[in-house]
Amino acid sequence: MGGLGGFGALFDLKAAGFTDPVLVSCTDGVGTKLMVAIESGLHETVGIDLVAMCVNDLVVQGAEPLFFLDYFATGRLAVEDAAKVVRGIAQGCRESGCALVGGETAEMPGMYGPGHYDLAGFSVGAAERAALLPADIAAGDTLIGLPASGVHSNGFSLVRAIVARSGLAWDAPCPFAPGQTLAQALMAPTRLYVKAVLDLHRQGLIQGAAHITGGGLPGNLPRVLPAGLTALIDGGAWPIPPVFGWLARTGQVDPDEMLKVFNCGVGMVLIARDGDAALQSLRAAGQDAFVIGRLEEGTPGAAAGLRFTTRPDFTG
Repeated sequence: MGGLGGFGALFDLKAAGFTDPVLVSCTDGVGTKLMVAIESGLHETVGIDLVAMCVNDLVVQGAEPLFFLDYFATGRLAVEDAAKVVRGIAQGCRESGCALVGGETAEMPGMYGPGHYDLAGFSVGAAERAALLPADIAAGDTLIGLPASGVHSNGFSLVRAIVARSGLAWDAPCPFAPGQTLAQALMAPTRLYVKAVLDLHRQGLIQGAAHITGGGLPGNLPRVLPAGLTALIDGGAWPIPPVFGWLARTGQVDPDEMLKVFNCGVGMVLIARDGDAALQSLRAAGQDAFVIGRLEEGTPGAAAGLRFTTRPDFTG
C-alpha cells in the first residue's frame, strides 16, 4: 500500500490472509562482522546477514515475515559500497518472502571514521494466534539441528582477534577453505531458515525452534524450553565446519568458550514430537538436518537447562 516518498510505509494485514493475527517484531544488526566487510572491501553479503538475523528470530515464534526496514548510518556516504549493502538486503528479503518497505540512510560527518558504517534491521511478521510457537514442548521431544553456513553474524570480535593473532591478511588464501581468501570464507552470509521452519510448522511437525546466535547452543536453546526440562545434546552428532576447528586451534579457545560464543555448525534447532517425520520432510525438501539430541525431565520448577552428553571435537 502507498507509494514512494511517504513518511511511513503501509501494510494491509487483512490482504495477507490472516484471520486472528498476532504481530511479531524483531530488530538486530550484524555486529563487528561489518569491520571485516569494511577492511576487506566485501560489502555484498552483510545485507543478507542483516535480514537473516531478524527474520530467523521471527520464524521461531511461528511468524511469517511480512516486511523489513533498514537503517544505514555513516560519516560520509560511499555510494557504491552502500548500493552493495542494499542489494544484499533486497536479496535477503526476496529469499525470505518479505517486503522491503523502507529504510533510512543517515549521513553524520564526524560520527564514524572514514569508510565506516553501521547497520540495523527491523522486521515485522505475523502468526495466527493459535499457531504461535513454542507450543506443547515436552520431555521426549527430538532436537533437530539445521546446519549453519559458517560463523554467521556472532562472535566476530573474537574472530578478528584470532585473525590478528594468526598474522594473516584478509586477502590471504584461507587455511580452512581452499579456493577462497580468508575474508571471503568468513563473510559467508548467515543462512536464512524461513522456508525450512515455516514449511514444517505448517505441517504441524514442530513444537518450537531456537535461532542459535550469540551465546551458542547453551545460551539460546533453553530460552524456548519450559521450566523443568533439560536439553541433552550429542556434540558428535553433526560435522563441525572447518572454520571452527581453525578458530579453536589458532586462538587456543577451549571447547566451552567455543560453544558459548559460536553456533559451532548448528544455526537453528527444531523441536519435534515426531523426529522421523520432521527429518523426512526436511530431507524431501532438500534441507540437510541431523538429530542432535532430545529433551528430558529435569528438576521440577527449575529453569530449563542444557547438557552435552558428548562434547564437539574441534581438533579435526
